[in-house]
Parts: sequence; structure tokens; C-alpha cells
Amino acid sequence: MTMLEDARLKEARGGEGTIAQMEQSGALLSGHFALSSGLHSDGYIQCALLLESPATAESVGRALAGLVDEAIGCGMAGAVVSPALGGIIIGHEVARALGARSLFAERSAGALALRRGFRLKPYERVLVVEDVVTTGLSTKEVIEVVKAEGADPIAVASVVNRSPGDGVDFGIPFVYLVRAVISNYDPAECPLCKKGVPLVKPGSRESGKKT
Repeated sequence: MTMLEDARLKEARGGEGTIAQMEQSGALLSGHFALSSGLHSDGYIQCALLLESPATAESVGRALAGLVDEAIGCGMAGAVVSPALGGIIIGHEVARALGARSLFAERSAGALALRRGFRLKPYERVLVVEDVVTTGLSTKEVIEVVKAEGADPIAVASVVNRSPGDGVDFGIPFVYLVRAVISNYDPAECPLCKKGVPLVKPGSRESGKKT
């Protein structure tokens, strides 16, 4: 695996310095990856490495909270909800910067749900925070979890937006620090699979078989 080139990344206003932090942490990877969405890709941003340093995580969280403040006002969110596992650290840091509670949703019987005694208040205004948005499916699941609790999802925030085209429409404001233009492939049509490039599932030591 090699480092993902800067040309494929663009910082949003307010996200200045984030790409440099990613480079320094080794979070930008180029290769052949199986994404949690089920798609394959020739690039991956491992936000766990970016957020490995507590000081960096705090800095990135403050920057993302600043974009939220511009979009909806920093005092608007009473709670932050993130999907486990990737969104937990950045969600906590954004919540810290906003002075909000930090909760996370995790899989139970295949569906995201609030567990561990987490509860949202009726009509509580909630910010949904992710590390990386690709298809937006897990983010939409979290939004539905928030609604099922009787709370009000008011915005989505992520470190990276790598969704294709014009991006995902969540029906609420969506802010991010870095826009990544990285190819995503259906496994049945993946050119890297056809070339026999070893498939890696990020976070795993194992390589997958050619699809």
C-alpha cells in the first residue's frame, strides 16, 4: 500500500490543516480495499490513525464543531450520536467542543441501536457525527435511531466526505472537513479485482480473496 495523493483531497473552509494531519498520521492509503458499505475502492482514509493522538483528535473535533457552529449554531445540539466503531472518538471530541453529551449507536441483531443505557430526551436536538461518509447508509441509520427515540436530528458532520457525485442528501445540513474524490466500485465490476490486486479489509490483518 502507498500513500494517497493530495490531488484527490480538498479541504473545506474551516478544515485547513486536516490533510497535513492525515499525512503525518499515515491515515491516507492507496491500494485495494473492501469498504464497510460493501463497495471496493483504490483509496482509503484510516481515521483511526488520524485520531490516535488525543491532541490531534481534540483539534479535529474543534475544527468540525466550528463548521457545525457556522451551519446551525454551536448551542443548538444537546447531544451527539455516532455509529460505532469509527465515529466514537470524533463524536466524543465534537461533543466536547460543543458542550454536548456524547452517545454512540452499535449493531444489535444487525441493526444500529442505542445500548448501554444510552437514551435521548424527547425533542432533544441531536448532531450525527461520522468519521467518513461514503454511501451514507450507516449515517441514515443513525438518523432513524435518533428519530425513533423521539429526538430531532438537526445536522450531520464528518471528518471526510467521500460520497460520489454531488454527495449524499440527508435532508438536514451536512458539513465536513475534507472532500475526497476516490473511486468506489461494485465488487462484480471492480477493475482491481480483475487485475488480481490483493483485497484488504481496513482494520483487518487479513487480505480477502479475489472477487
